[in-house]
Amino acid sequence: MEIKANDVYRIVFKAYPDVLNVKQASEILGISTKTMYKLIKSGDLSHIKVGREFRIPKVVLMKYIKVFGAATV
Repeated sequence: MEIKANDVYRIVFKAYPDVLNVKQASEILGISTKTMYKLIKSGDLSHIKVGREFRIPKVVLMKYIKVFGAATV
C-alpha cells in the first residue's frame, strides 16, 4: 500500500502549523536547533526569513526528508 504525500502531510505533521519555526522543524527532524541553523545557513534547507527569524514551510521539510532519506539508502 502506497502512502500519498497529502496523507503524510495531514497525518504526520498534523500538530504543527503550515510554516514552522526553527524549533518546530528541529523537533520534527530530531536534531538540535544549532544543527537546524547550520542546514539553513549552508543552503541545504530552503527557508523564508521573516525579520530576524527563519521559517520553514512543512512542504519544504517533507521534500528535505524525502531527498535525505533517499540519499542515505
